[in-house]
Amino acid sequence: MAAKLNLSGPSDPETSSLNDQTVSSRSSNRSLRVAEKEKRKNEAEDPFVLALKYFTDVEAGTPVTGNDEVEKHLVLVEKVAYNRGLTPEAVSIMLEFAMSLRMGTTLCARVLKCLIPATSVPQEAVVRAVIWLGVGKIPISTQVLFIKWVLTVFDMIDAKDQLRAVYGFIFSFVTDENLCPFICHLLYLLTRKESVRVFRVRKLLELQSKLGRQPFLLHLLSLYKVFCPELVTLSIPSRMKSGFRNHNAPWKSVLIGVQKRNGSQVASSVSPAFTVKEKANSRKRKHCHLELPALNSVVNKQAQTEASSSIKLVPLVQLHSFAQLLENMHRIELPAQMGSLLGSSLALQYLDCVQDESALLRLNFWLGYALHEEFLFCGDGGGSQNSEEALQFLSKLLSTQHFLQEGFSSSEAFLYKFLTVWDGSLLCPQILGLLSNIPVVPSSQIGRLLFEPLMQLFFSSSLFFKCGLMECLNNMLLKWLTWHSVYALEDDLDISLNSHTSINMTLSGFKDSVMELILFVGRLASVGLQLEGCHSLLLSFILDFYETACDTFLKYGLPLVLMPPPGVFYPALFATDPVSVDRLAYIMYRYKVNLTSAKSQEKATEQAFHISRQTFREFNHYGVMMANCLWNSKMFYPEMGVQLSEELLLKSNVPQYWTSFDFIHHPAFMSYAIDFHQKCWPGRKDVDLNSIKLSKPWSWYLEYLITQGYDGLKQFFQGNISRQQTLGDG
Repeated sequence: MAAKLNLSGPSDPETSSLNDQTVSSRSSNRSLRVAEKEKRKNEAEDPFVLALKYFTDVEAGTPVTGNDEVEKHLVLVEKVAYNRGLTPEAVSIMLEFAMSLRMGTTLCARVLKCLIPATSVPQEAVVRAVIWLGVGKIPISTQVLFIKWVLTVFDMIDAKDQLRAVYGFIFSFVTDENLCPFICHLLYLLTRKESVRVFRVRKLLELQSKLGRQPFLLHLLSLYKVFCPELVTLSIPSRMKSGFRNHNAPWKSVLIGVQKRNGSQVASSVSPAFTVKEKANSRKRKHCHLELPALNSVVNKQAQTEASSSIKLVPLVQLHSFAQLLENMHRIELPAQMGSLLGSSLALQYLDCVQDESALLRLNFWLGYALHEEFLFCGDGGGSQNSEEALQFLSKLLSTQHFLQEGFSSSEAFLYKFLTVWDGSLLCPQILGLLSNIPVVPSSQIGRLLFEPLMQLFFSSSLFFKCGLMECLNNMLLKWLTWHSVYALEDDLDISLNSHTSINMTLSGFKDSVMELILFVGRLASVGLQLEGCHSLLLSFILDFYETACDTFLKYGLPLVLMPPPGVFYPALFATDPVSVDRLAYIMYRYKVNLTSAKSQEKATEQAFHISRQTFREFNHYGVMMANCLWNSKMFYPEMGVQLSEELLLKSNVPQYWTSFDFIHHPAFMSYAIDFHQKCWPGRKDVDLNSIKLSKPWSWYLEYLITQGYDGLKQFFQGNISRQQTLGDG
């Protein structure tokens, strides 16, 4: 007992200390519980928390109209957002509510405009919102607004790894013309080296050929070229407008105010965009002509009289499907303002089916007045041409012409006048697109109306305008030839150039116009290649044109064959890229097929057209030149077209200069020859390209080139050179 007392005696102070700690801990835990309970109580009573809970739990399909509760909560969220910004959790909740369209599309844009982050934006919320874009129910204007918001708060997103993981999904939206500028900007910010792929480069180049040389495409391609220069062969101009356009207008001033009140700073890449000085709008009048009027019915006495008669007219605005249009095709009431037809697909289908001359006359009058008033006779010095309305108006007109597969006579007359005052850069894609849709111009007027102003613009503009004009002229030739093949009449050989007009032209007149166009392009191309140092991009667009021109007889039934000028043939033959040489070979192959077919018909029938001997001489000269240059190693021989004195050739100190442009030593194919040599003789240290000229290696080398995809060379040489003839045979 004493032992127990002795043992327990010294431990009494420790026991009391432990008891005190236990009591203190219990008291502390109780205080924490009370504080947490008080906090939860306060949060439960906080109207902002209740508002967020409402948008979290609201069920899909809840009506908006007459719903005072949603209006009350949304006004509160907007007030908090505009005053102190939204927390990351609040941003996630509101963004999910907006993009999921649980209460329809009415509130979506309004919610996006109040998404002002106080500190950061959760990446998961942005990724989920991006995925919602693929559902296809969000209006295009709201999709554009969302991408603008992402661009504005990009540097406030807490991480980017998940966004880069869905890079391919985001890239899929680049095909939408409305989203393309903003998607390119977002991709520019997300791109890493592993993001650059061949199919993406091809898609961007395809979009560039469709939309023109847009800055947003060029900037993204330039970044791709930095990471993978071997995939992007396009030449990027050294001087481009710096950066993308600022798309943060809805959040600009509000976000700056929130950041200042919270005592923080906007991320570095966002703040410069907010300090860009906006140009003052110097327009002195309202551009009412460039706004498409609404599609309304006619309200006048005549309409009322007709409505009371037995034949009741149906306004276009009351039709909502093509089936309804067919049912009421002969009872259509045209709108009061014909310009509204451009904004209605059903109205354009009506014009295309019925071909109402009065409707087309009225539409042409309205369109001609709008174009001349706003682009030629505007009193503010052409300021309206820089407006967004002008861009949208011309884009809508261009899409309408593509829908109808023909142009309007009023836009044609406008273009002839506008080309004389155009600087070549203003609304360039739209103007060139409209220009490619004009009908065939008589050969007696084509020089004054088209060639003279286009020649001045071509020689005084940049490389990219030259390429765009070549593409425009190629599309023009393609449409002319297509019109001929579709509308040519077999009896009197007259063609209707426009199904909505009475303009007719004889076959000889049409052929003269096409011949003038091809010759004009040949002159432009020859001088343009000299001015631009035989630039590969310009050469590519020129070869596109001659791929159309080489098949005028067989593909389009036009009795005309014109060869390219030497200023186009030789730069393509001596090009440093193999694709150009291959395309030239394909063009020469198609010329031979067309000439052979024309010659056989000329012998079989007396009514066939006659091919001049000069055309055959030009083709034979080009064909022999290509064969001797690439195959027979007989470059710079007499009568080979390109002649240099023997003394000058000897001074060049080039060994065996006559082989400088064969398949082995040609600058475009030397890399293939070296690669083939290494594969054929892997043990050799010294590269002897002449060893490929032996019989078997030569055949293997030709098969190797064909496997690289150069089908044009294959078709040309199979049609012009016997396989028994080798390089050494001469």
